[in-house]
Amino acid sequence: MIRYTLVCDNGHDFEGWFRSSDSYDAQAADGLVECLACGSTRVAKAMMAPALAKTVAQVPGPNRALAEASPTDPAAAPSAERLPMAEPERQLRALMRAVREHVIRTADNVGPQFPEEARRMHYGEAESRPIYGVASPSEARALVEEGIDVAPLPALPGDLN
Repeated sequence: MIRYTLVCDNGHDFEGWFRSSDSYDAQAADGLVECLACGSTRVAKAMMAPALAKTVAQVPGPNRALAEASPTDPAAAPSAERLPMAEPERQLRALMRAVREHVIRTADNVGPQFPEEARRMHYGEAESRPIYGVASPSEARALVEEGIDVAPLPALPGDLN
């Protein structure tokens, strides 16, 4: 697995894990890599230093004592401080969560049949009703090209845990 530090076009940094460099490239090209903070799919690899694994025995001279003293157990490491969100971000997330909950409460979940069911309703083969479900980026593009209105239902960072 490869860990990349990524940055979206709005300047949000986050990390992603990929099977290979080609896997990242393919997912990014298909719009499958999105920023957890804002949902943007305009994402690029950020500059990062390579992660080199060294054993304590490989650390030279004066740095050896520091390496031996460094905690390798995550429980021994100091915990990272969580920074409070800015008020506008908190309000935006609350609004996005409310919209998502409203859709889930008032629409039918058709799951992976979403593209097919949206087409059936659009062409009058099924009764029109609010639905939500799953569609790949290419399926969503095809629906839009057919004149069918669709919108993503973004997952917020806390929803993914």
